[in-house]
Amino acid sequence: MAYNVLVTGVGAIIGYGIIEGLRHSGYPIKIIGMDIYDDAVGQNWCDYFEKALPANHPEYPQFMQYIIAKYSIDLVIPGIEQDAFRLSKIMDVFSNQSVKFALNSPELIEMAADKWVTHQRLVDAGFSTIKTFIAGEFYELTKSLGTPMLLKPRRSYASKGIRRLYNEEDYIYWRNILKDDFMIQEIVGHDDEEYTVAAFGYGDGACSTKITFRRKLSGEGATAKAMVEFIPALDEIVDRLADYFKPLGPTNFQFRKHAGEYLLLEINPRISSSTSLRTAFGFNEAKMCLEYFVLGKRIEIPQIRRGHAIRYIKDMVFYDGSSNR
Repeated sequence: MAYNVLVTGVGAIIGYGIIEGLRHSGYPIKIIGMDIYDDAVGQNWCDYFEKALPANHPEYPQFMQYIIAKYSIDLVIPGIEQDAFRLSKIMDVFSNQSVKFALNSPELIEMAADKWVTHQRLVDAGFSTIKTFIAGEFYELTKSLGTPMLLKPRRSYASKGIRRLYNEEDYIYWRNILKDDFMIQEIVGHDDEEYTVAAFGYGDGACSTKITFRRKLSGEGATAKAMVEFIPALDEIVDRLADYFKPLGPTNFQFRKHAGEYLLLEINPRISSSTSLRTAFGFNEAKMCLEYFVLGKRIEIPQIRRGHAIRYIKDMVFYDGSSNR
């Protein structure tokens, strides 16, 4: 029997990373891909493809119900943050369908969508944090943060909209543009001391073995280069975070090392853009989702391989009048 798995956002790096993980899972799987763009590249690796409605569309719940029924979907794995956020809000509409969703806890999804709220929760829980403000005059902020300082939209993903501010004119300009959707942080650590840690949470404060990459980002905010690292101190911090936030399913924690400490940048309560790299080193999140959410299995501890990875751009070419690529 094949499992029917719906993957959203198959035109983006997370979506086709999930597809790759499913293909390497060892299970018989039919992949139904969806994307708001009808030329999404990931459809070429799916068994079926549907053009999707945007997650914020009023008829999105009914559309998802229709697709789930049409293909007898066993599992939905969101490939983009917008789908995960919307689905977490409308789970009641699927109560009459037997489908499972690879979704984190609604509370963690809601919190992680706002970086300032996340920061406040970290402070309340006693974790070491990056100096962060959401108000203040430029010269007052420089006394705490120095210059340049970092501006981040409170509600963004994949490092979108992050800017370095060097002077008051820049600060005032972006504050007026973003209104209440911004925060200011101290710049900590160095670009070569950024880490991304993935774990599979069980919803009770426990989580699986972790995989850690020391990474360099591309201009689009995704991991461009990754080195597998084994850092017990980071594992301990993630265990503490998991015990406090109780993630469910794939969860990504991003850190920078600063003055000997690993400081949390953000939590992504979903599969992230490094998923294909994790699969290559033995941490297959898509397979874990199938086993946990559909088969009810506790995740077996994977054997993490050592090594490093470099991403590069590859073309997919379609010739007119021919099925050959």
